[in-house]
Amino acid sequence: MADSKKPHVVILGAGLGGTVAAFEIKDALGYAADVTVVNRGSTFHFVPSNPWVAVRWRKREAIEVQLEPVFRKRDIRLLPQGCSGVRPADNQIDLGDGGVLDYDYLVIATGPELAFDEIEGLGPTPGFTQSVCHVDHAEVAADAFDALAANPGPVIIGAVQGASCFGPAYEFALILDTELRRRKVRDRVPMTFVTSEPYIGHLGLDGVGDTRGLLESEMRNRHIKWITSARVKKVEAGMMHVEAIDDDGSIKANHALPFTYSMMLPPFRGVAAVRGVEGLVNPRGFILADKHQRNPTFHNVYSLGVCVAIPPVGPTPVPVGVPKTGFMIESMVTAIAHNLRQEINGQEPTNEATWNAICLADFGDGGVAFFAQPQIPPRNINWAASGKWVHLAKVGFEKYFIGKVKRGESVPFYERLALDLIGAHRLKEPSSTPSGDQA
Repeated sequence: MADSKKPHVVILGAGLGGTVAAFEIKDALGYAADVTVVNRGSTFHFVPSNPWVAVRWRKREAIEVQLEPVFRKRDIRLLPQGCSGVRPADNQIDLGDGGVLDYDYLVIATGPELAFDEIEGLGPTPGFTQSVCHVDHAEVAADAFDALAANPGPVIIGAVQGASCFGPAYEFALILDTELRRRKVRDRVPMTFVTSEPYIGHLGLDGVGDTRGLLESEMRNRHIKWITSARVKKVEAGMMHVEAIDDDGSIKANHALPFTYSMMLPPFRGVAAVRGVEGLVNPRGFILADKHQRNPTFHNVYSLGVCVAIPPVGPTPVPVGVPKTGFMIESMVTAIAHNLRQEINGQEPTNEATWNAICLADFGDGGVAFFAQPQIPPRNINWAASGKWVHLAKVGFEKYFIGKVKRGESVPFYERLALDLIGAHRLKEPSSTPSGDQA
């Protein structure tokens, strides 16, 4: 049980953000506070490897870590029964087994709920499309991919309206292309990329560097057609109904696209435990946060990662969310850890997340890397590059991050990667060049 004499910090969620947050918050607070993690289950999954699981380049157990012994070693309590509700006015959360947990500070790191139900026929159960958002889905997608390889036919990959993470869709489309060529059936698999983005390479960020040119070139070289500003109306068995939307919001074209296999990233919304809590969330259920990652209404509630409410970079014909990349999440974690230490010491929080973006998009035999500082335009750094080295870097990142979780370490990764990619002086020193300068 938590020591009643100490402040009690509860972290809700043990994904990429929540797990590292537990380590870093424990490092920052030491014995000055008790730390508890509430999660549905006790297993960490390395989500960026899900596309590899879906083509059998990885097995599930290779990307999992059992958290109980790791947390025990770090003196972090783990409650695997999950959360059914958050009551910030009472400083309590309702646990999945009917219990109640009190907290002094709450850090919400739940990630999103996958809103397959918002589009008829979307999703692996009970719909007709696959997903790589969870390792359970990726395993189902792997079985469906084997069936495709045995009986080739049309493929549709992409992201629907309301999605706010587009990198995995590009990754999976090009990884699928690579594996189909290895299995020597690519010539019998027409591929179409369907996305709510206004152009290829938008990524919810209005592009980074020349992501548009790099990704369009990859698509053309691999004979993948695309439909942008796409609104998926419904999915039936073997048929996807898509509207292409013009800049003025009118329907430019209707498409009935046959498919044998499809993977579409779904809309995101806040998890059920927080949706509808007045003052805590926006209408989609994402957590409201100020520049210190604190909720404006409930000042002892912090949030990080995909569950945080961030407005879109600008108007688009079809709704496009903003991704929360690893670098941004890592900086949110660090800001929260330092702010909690300040609060426990009786000070006002002063730390802010940097909100930079860095991404390694693996294509199986190459890839695209990009770095944006800050993530939202206009930027001081706007950089993108491609090459076989990206695939190798992604493999190295996987091994490093899973190892870090197994060791219970909170050492930042993304800033070091950014320094290696673009040079320490560009990241660390204030920009003295015109805003149009690009790395």
